[in-house]
Amino acid sequence: MAANALSDLTRLINGYQISQAIHVAARLGIADHLGRGPLGSNELAQLSGSHPRTLYRLLRALASVGVFHEAENKTFSLTPMSECLRSDSPTPLDGWAAYVGRPYAWQAWGHLEHSVRTGESAFRHLNGQSVWEYRSTRPDENAIFNRAMTANSRGAIEAIIAAYDFSSFRHVADIGGGEGQLLAGILGANKGLRGTLFDQPHVVGKATEVLDQHGVVDRCEIVGGSFFESIPEGADAYVMRAIIHDWDDKEAISILKTCRRAMTADARLLLIERVVEPPNEGPISKFSDLNMLVMLGALERSYDEYSALCRTAGFEMRGIARAGLHFQVIEAVPT
Repeated sequence: MAANALSDLTRLINGYQISQAIHVAARLGIADHLGRGPLGSNELAQLSGSHPRTLYRLLRALASVGVFHEAENKTFSLTPMSECLRSDSPTPLDGWAAYVGRPYAWQAWGHLEHSVRTGESAFRHLNGQSVWEYRSTRPDENAIFNRAMTANSRGAIEAIIAAYDFSSFRHVADIGGGEGQLLAGILGANKGLRGTLFDQPHVVGKATEVLDQHGVVDRCEIVGGSFFESIPEGADAYVMRAIIHDWDDKEAISILKTCRRAMTADARLLLIERVVEPPNEGPISKFSDLNMLVMLGALERSYDEYSALCRTAGFEMRGIARAGLHFQVIEAVPT
């Protein structure tokens, strides 16, 4: 038992090495190259523009933890984990892997101790501005982040549609909806539905392309703006996926109040969020909570904490439904 505990803890301590190795493999597109079948490291190096011997060392390390599989002849193939790194995977994690290893995110996590001591965002402490401001002036980083969010939305769409019935609505507004991946999925599954996509102007720039690819652009209006100021009126369902967890309580309440002002008395608010699980359970939500702290000075919340936010902003929570492994759909109505 002691040996197992030592081995397990050693792996956790060195977990950043695995994270960075997966990040590099995602940036090189290794999983997509292996989608055509097993390949040797020399072939993969040629396809990905990398150093053959060094790429082999990277891939054998990842194979040792199950991300890829190494055969006796030093060829590599996909495993169930690396299938998720393919860009066409139904459960895509390639975008997230390509994002989390970016230097600005990596460096912020290096200052976790500052956040734990002060309760403040390590990113702001390190860079003197919010991560939103940082990305808004760096188009390349903004594109990498948006790709990660689009991929995450694509992977969650089926679970969200299965968890919640949108068919009773006539008009759904996706607030902070990025490039429109989630809204496209909702509209695609509900042919009589119209939609409004709302996010910052520099975020929704590629939304027309995404919505057109899904054949729903003719049923959707794209609006740029700030949800701290105003959001479009006229919808009977307002969806926010992974938005409220980006903000502290004061800012979260301000966003929810903006939604409340735009909504009619019979409209519905749908928050799609990770909900923090009971003690000793749910590492995904609890480490995501630390990521919110480090990057944004924000937090993941329990059901009771979401209920308290909603009450303060003029809503009453009506129910919650699990959407896949990691998310819940929280329904609230105006009070």
